[in-house]
Amino acid sequence: MPRFIEKLQEGYDFVQGSRFLKGGRAIRTPLLRLLSVRLIHAPVISLTARHRFTDTTNAYRAYSRRYLTDPRVQPLRDVFMTYELLAYLSVRATQLGMKACEIPVTRAYPKEGKTPTKISFFKGNLELMKILFKNAAGLYNPK
Repeated sequence: MPRFIEKLQEGYDFVQGSRFLKGGRAIRTPLLRLLSVRLIHAPVISLTARHRFTDTTNAYRAYSRRYLTDPRVQPLRDVFMTYELLAYLSVRATQLGMKACEIPVTRAYPKEGKTPTKISFFKGNLELMKILFKNAAGLYNPK
């Protein structure tokens, strides 16, 4: 938390945690998840944001008050029902010329048992892909 707060105090509007930066650690990340993040999710978000991100599914994030209250963002809308808001907030800051960065974090999956996720393999991943491409098309931007 202190590193996220430090970045906000330095003037960043969106701070994304990344397992894939120097100093970050990805522990027991399932192969399919690793490939999906590295080959699909991060590249699509990066292209949409016009800013390179390496770990766009990582939930360790911080947002500035300036970003969340900007009238061009409007995060409290009914269109954000599942994972839309996470995808949207990952790209909107840099689209608006705000500052974004990544910082190293550690994400460890359990040694045993089922991988903790709310996303079902087929339907959940298909919905996530739809969200990514709607986001890329600007469909979540305020009217």
